[in-house]
Amino acid sequence: MSFFEEVYEVVRKIPKGEVMTYGKVAKAIGTRDARRVGQALHANKDPNTPCHRVVFADGSLAPGYAFGGEKEQRKKLQAEGVKFVGGKADIHRNNK
Repeated sequence: MSFFEEVYEVVRKIPKGEVMTYGKVAKAIGTRDARRVGQALHANKDPNTPCHRVVFADGSLAPGYAFGGEKEQRKKLQAEGVKFVGGKADIHRNNK
């Protein structure tokens, strides 16, 4: 399985209404390369992989979110019940 496929497998397991950081996705597949996780998610073309559930370590959203940018990512997360504090996803409340 390729690195990107491993990333997608982990991301598909993030429950609706929860978020996971790039670093935690990286750790789940046995690496510390959070930046490469971001590259994998940016390259993803499958709308069934919930990339919107992956955020930066401080809860910030991805300006380059592959399916419509940061505003669309926020919209999807809010629709799932993810709470925001100071414009960032509340990773302590919604973090897997």
